[in-house]
Amino acid sequence: MDALSEALTSVRMTGAIFYRAECTAPWGFRVPHLQNVAHLLAPGTERLISYHLVTQGKAVVCFADEENIAVTAGDILIIPHGDAHTVSNGSPSTFVDSGASLGSFLAGDLTTMRLGGGGELTTFVCGYFGCERHAERLFLAGLPLMIKINLRGDPAGEWLESSVRHLVCQAGSARPGYSVLLSKMAEALFIEAIRRHMEALPAEQTGWLAGARDPVVGGALALLHRKPYHRWTVEELATETAVSRSVLAERFSRFLGEPPLTYLARWRLQLAARMLQTTTESVVEVACEVGYDSEAAFNRAFKREFGVPPGQFRRSCSRSQLVGGAGPTHSPSRAV
Repeated sequence: MDALSEALTSVRMTGAIFYRAECTAPWGFRVPHLQNVAHLLAPGTERLISYHLVTQGKAVVCFADEENIAVTAGDILIIPHGDAHTVSNGSPSTFVDSGASLGSFLAGDLTTMRLGGGGELTTFVCGYFGCERHAERLFLAGLPLMIKINLRGDPAGEWLESSVRHLVCQAGSARPGYSVLLSKMAEALFIEAIRRHMEALPAEQTGWLAGARDPVVGGALALLHRKPYHRWTVEELATETAVSRSVLAERFSRFLGEPPLTYLARWRLQLAARMLQTTTESVVEVACEVGYDSEAAFNRAFKREFGVPPGQFRRSCSRSQLVGGAGPTHSPSRAV
């Protein structure tokens, strides 16, 4: 049973944006916090994640109040929380504001961001993709400011890197399915980084990814995500994961900080919120689909979690979509 796969399947990923950066030393650029540019990159997307794939040369990445992080060819940097940072090589006199160029990139006016003083060459593939907000309580929970892995040295990583480079070189291609391929490659890069980060976690680590790696907790999480509507009991989960009720309860609470059925209740409500945003099913139908027998019980639980009843939640989402011009729908991939 694979908890990470079940969670990734249950969280919708949205379109990717790729662009190239060719930088010659000395150079430096600033990347704004993604919250500040989300309306340009992916209107209506709830959660944005950015990354840089270094294809040649080297650079230094710096977050506020953190030590510099050296990166080299083959490294992929995932910035899961979208924090602002700088990327540089050498001692540039100024840092280019990459956020100011986004409008031109998205309009297709530029194919590559070029900057620097003419020295050592560093090249990047940069990208962004979106996912639903409740990913913050799943595989994004507890992640550091940046995850760095190197894709070179093993066949899977090298295939991913070469595939992304090939696709980005075809920017502007009119071939059918191009944008979908870009989006899927963005997901593949992210999933591979998460997998490797998860495998490298220390034995004493807690949190969602550490729990998903644990045989007992991971098995229970996979079951809960696969069948959230099922009338699970701790006893049944324990039987399915081949441990006692007390062992399951202790391990689940140690890794995730709450009992299994509390986790399930919150997950059902997250699924219900998505359905209220994206379907026309009635509140009663939504309640039944996520495992509630009573509309009244569902309304009470939903209000505890989100602060408003489900009907009001749906109306407020509809109003925000009208004002913003976009909703929590699948956004197409772009390559520029």
